[in-house]
Amino acid sequence: MGVNPAAVPRPGKIILITAADRVKMAVWPVTSTGSGRPTHARRLGYTPGFPALGVRPANARAARCFERSGSRERGGCVFDTRAGMSHVAPVRVAFCLLAVFTLLSPASIVAAEGGVRLEGPRVQGGLLRGRVAPGSVVRFEGEPVRVSKEGWFLIGFGRDASRKAVLSVVFPDGRRQRYGLAVKPRKYRIQRIDGLPPGKVTPRSKKELARIRREVAMVKRARAVDDSRTDFLGGFRWPIKGRISGVYGSQRILNGEPRRPHYGIDIAAPKGTRVVAPAAGVVTLVHPDMFFSGGTMIVDHGHGLSSAFLHLSRILVKKGQRVARGRPIAEVGSTGRSTGPHLDWRINLFGRRLDPALLVGPMPK
Repeated sequence: MGVNPAAVPRPGKIILITAADRVKMAVWPVTSTGSGRPTHARRLGYTPGFPALGVRPANARAARCFERSGSRERGGCVFDTRAGMSHVAPVRVAFCLLAVFTLLSPASIVAAEGGVRLEGPRVQGGLLRGRVAPGSVVRFEGEPVRVSKEGWFLIGFGRDASRKAVLSVVFPDGRRQRYGLAVKPRKYRIQRIDGLPPGKVTPRSKKELARIRREVAMVKRARAVDDSRTDFLGGFRWPIKGRISGVYGSQRILNGEPRRPHYGIDIAAPKGTRVVAPAAGVVTLVHPDMFFSGGTMIVDHGHGLSSAFLHLSRILVKKGQRVARGRPIAEVGSTGRSTGPHLDWRINLFGRRLDPALLVGPMPK
């Protein structure tokens, strides 16, 4: 999902590949396979309309290095930042360096995609990670969106999002642009769950209803945190391994009575199974026993994106504690409204409930 320029390794080769109307830059890490072919590359973007440099490999050594890049295009400028620039014709060096540093700037990387870069599934329940030139002002569906100092922002589509959404941007130079986003609709399952205590399906006492209202308010406050951290850039992983017993968006029928849709993903696992943080963040809520969700914890990943973990038997961290991706934070349980031990993992972007499964790959075996 894009490249953080700060994460680009200093040592390595920078290759400029020229064509008639663009310049493409890739940064190769130092590590390589036994054949000398780089193990992977980081694509930093295109700059449409950039004048062709007309650079060619200066000698046979440079040409061989260029061919190892795996590119089928002809023409290239290779800088070896460990060994100097002996591979490059001296007359090209200054011009190529200027192009490199121009392309490395965040604003240039964004401009390569026409001003806005959006990555992620454009589907109900999906999260999009975007990037604009630093200093831009972004609004989604008329609401302001936090933009980091590097230009990162997040937008999301709820379970029942309409098929069209509007993203508007005011760029630092004053230009204004509106983008219409097509949102793919989904068909949701119907899930029947029987055997729940009747009082957990339809609470009636004033004391229980007051408790539920207090707990709902606590969760809303935790999900309203708008922190400038960008922990979400580190990516997500599954918090536990197990059988998926419930999916996002499914219409729930509890003890034969229709209820609200399910907004998380249920993962069945034995009681006491360790739950790890799916992404780095800060713990914003810890509660040992909520009426519906039992042992409950929320971790904020920055910009209003948060993970909730429900039905826990034990919580291993404290409110305000920072956790790293993959760190043990809790244990699976069957507390609250539950028929057996499992983890209910949920993702919210403020009030929008998103599908956690869209942030991770298939369940590892």
